[in-house]
Amino acid sequence: MPPLLRAAHAGPALAVVVLAALLAVADGLAVERVGLVALAVLAGQLSVGWSNDAIDAGRDRVAGRSDKPLARGDLRDRTVWAAAVLALAACVPLSLACGWVAGLVHLGCVASAWSYNAGLKSTPWSFAPYAVSFGALVVFVSLAGRPSVLPPWWQPVAGALLGVGAHLLNVLPDLADDAATGVHGLPHRLGARWLPPVATGVLVAGSLVVALGAGIGRPAVVAGLVVVLLLAAVAARSRGRAGFLSAVGIALADVVLLVLAGR
Repeated sequence: MPPLLRAAHAGPALAVVVLAALLAVADGLAVERVGLVALAVLAGQLSVGWSNDAIDAGRDRVAGRSDKPLARGDLRDRTVWAAAVLALAACVPLSLACGWVAGLVHLGCVASAWSYNAGLKSTPWSFAPYAVSFGALVVFVSLAGRPSVLPPWWQPVAGALLGVGAHLLNVLPDLADDAATGVHGLPHRLGARWLPPVATGVLVAGSLVVALGAGIGRPAVVAGLVVVLLLAAVAARSRGRAGFLSAVGIALADVVLLVLAGR
């Protein structure tokens, strides 16, 4: 993968774009609206990923992060900053093209994610941008439809819980490097021992919110809950990689539940 794409955190960015597109399809948006939502989210995610690596470049060099293009010297800082600014500039008209209210909500999602990069990641409130951005993403997609409508309460709540769980899992592999360079967000304060069970609990809570909101008697919801509870049982009995992978599986199940539950 080209260094500039790696610096954009292409994998997580693509995952968020796919989630937004699937939510748009589940909400019954027209094909062109689905594409517009996906492009707006892609531009926002690229700006967030590039700004993250640009802001953390010095810290990553100190930690010897060979997986980071800037730390390896494969890119110049100003190149990544320029890419982040251009992506953010593209995100503004793409977001507003989805509707003024929807666009402002999405720009709020992106601003929240930038606030994490800019310093909240090193505070006990590191989870907050993830909760806000993922919860508001669901609202953005719903408002981007025609007619523009607000989603039921449980969808953004479930999205927020999914975001917090994703934050806890995402930081786990980097705990040591982060701690060595002065990053002490919520996951670092919990520590490697407690992160997987706490993340699992948050994600299971998201599953229950979807079940309660969508109707616990629906076959798809029942099947999803069974999968979630089985994975939670594995996570509760496991440590290390097995517990981590089980929590990741619950996060994926939550995404499927959120999309299938629809309206």
